[in-house]
Amino acid sequence: MNSTRLALIAVVPAALLALLTACASPVAVPAGTTAAPSVTRTTDSTASHNESDTTFAQMMVTHHEGAIEMAALAETKGSSSEVRNLAGRIRAAQGPEIEQMRGWLKDWGEPAPEDSDMGGMGHEGMDMGGLDQQAAMDELTKQNGEAFDKAFLTLMIQHHQGALTMANQEVATGANTEAVALAESIIAAQQKEIAEMQALS
Repeated sequence: MNSTRLALIAVVPAALLALLTACASPVAVPAGTTAAPSVTRTTDSTASHNESDTTFAQMMVTHHEGAIEMAALAETKGSSSEVRNLAGRIRAAQGPEIEQMRGWLKDWGEPAPEDSDMGGMGHEGMDMGGLDQQAAMDELTKQNGEAFDKAFLTLMIQHHQGALTMANQEVATGANTEAVALAESIIAAQQKEIAEMQALS
């Protein structure tokens, strides 16, 4: 057997082995890219968040729901177009954020607010000048005209300040990058809305 045939016999199995190995290996990720973060969070949820992230999502869902309840009332009872417009923007912004945070809690295997230790508290703890959520709604329901606008703006400013406290805590202690990013977005948006409400008051 000549040297050329011996070389071919040696090369063919090596090439076949390389081909089989390539077929059995996972598809390579192009250079400069990484797997989607959501895959990591889904498969290893305990490593993707900490207790601060869970508390932030649970409490902010409840807090946002309170803001939406107040804003919905202002959309119908507000005497000025500025107040009604602001209320509509608050509802439009916070509704999707609620769904986003509820989705995180589900992905993390954490209870929704109503299924956690917070479940029986309603909106208590969301203090607005000494009023909890129900007392604030009762106060707003009694008001009409410009008195309603003034009460709404006063209470919503205090409500937003509570959200800022929670969001700043998440920025300082949260581990989940998406949750921290949402907290930073809430801080920026609600600081701007506070300034707007203060100008309208």
